[in-house]
Amino acid sequence: MTHDYHYHESMKETGNKRVLMAMSGGVDSSVSALVLRDAGYDVEGVTLKLFDNDDACIEGESTCCSLKDAEDARQVCLELGIPHFVYNFTRTFNADVMDRFCDGYLRGETPNPCIDCNRYVKFAALQQRRRELGYDYVATGHYARIAFNETTGRYELKRGLDGNKDQSYVLFHLDQETLAHMLFPLGELTKPRVRELASAHGFINAGKAESQDICFVPDGDYAAFIGRRTGSTFDPGAIVNRDGEVLGRHNGLIHYTIGQRKGIGVAYSEPLYVFAKDMERNELVVDTDANTRCASVTVRDVNFIARESLERPERFVAKILYRQDARPCTVEQTGDRSIRVIFDEPQRACAPGQAAVVYDGDTVICGGTIA
Repeated sequence: MTHDYHYHESMKETGNKRVLMAMSGGVDSSVSALVLRDAGYDVEGVTLKLFDNDDACIEGESTCCSLKDAEDARQVCLELGIPHFVYNFTRTFNADVMDRFCDGYLRGETPNPCIDCNRYVKFAALQQRRRELGYDYVATGHYARIAFNETTGRYELKRGLDGNKDQSYVLFHLDQETLAHMLFPLGELTKPRVRELASAHGFINAGKAESQDICFVPDGDYAAFIGRRTGSTFDPGAIVNRDGEVLGRHNGLIHYTIGQRKGIGVAYSEPLYVFAKDMERNELVVDTDANTRCASVTVRDVNFIARESLERPERFVAKILYRQDARPCTVEQTGDRSIRVIFDEPQRACAPGQAAVVYDGDTVICGGTIA
């Protein structure tokens, strides 16, 4: 099927459009600001203060969102000749990211706080600030693209051209109003090219490593963070297989994630994987690979982007993990904001709380949270 596309907001015809450029202090957002400035946009760099160390119960600096990151962003803005401001979004981040993260884990889910940060802070809260200040766009350093489909009259979210860096999976929540006022300057660039541009312009962060951790849990110990923040304790319980046979003891369900293989602590004839966490019985359900894969997932809070809805079951591909190739499937709509994704081959690690995102080629059809 052919589409009549034009890419959102040509970089050559800006008309002095005003842009709030979200700047983390990393190389991606810095080069995004460079691209926008050179294209003629009126750019203001903004760094978001997301949390205090006391909020995250950590000592010293975290690996991102730190004072050093804010200073790096300020230095890049100084070199680009654009203003830089810091916005305090700690209240929003506490309620809509850290509290959601804790609540999700305590329900037995595997939440993705980076998606919540994008959804409620970098987009919703920053778009609200954009409207208040009279700016035209918010821009971020995500590797994704926006296109306008003349046939459907809808903005579409598309994969970034760098397949190794594409971040469309974490942006499935963007609605039409937001997409109309968003820019992704790196959508058609590769990561190596971004670093080349940063080096050529002498940016202080040209070689800066990317953070691999959740910013408010820099040591990766989710259970300890949740325990400190909520005062919760996590009782040991039984490890069982899907037939209910007791295989061993777990040291608290909070310490395990769906699809986990290492660290279960049960000797067995085949490798065991975590299939589910039964919060009511305080049981960790594990089994062999073949017995822990799922043929389909139900998805709630679905946001449709390229379509308003699905009139009938259709063939697409879908991702249920960020670092995963999209897998062939059939998708059927089961409610106003719910779908069922039926995979051609059963999948491992179908974790409630994670995102399921449906694609037609490079275009995001819809996405939501695995229920």
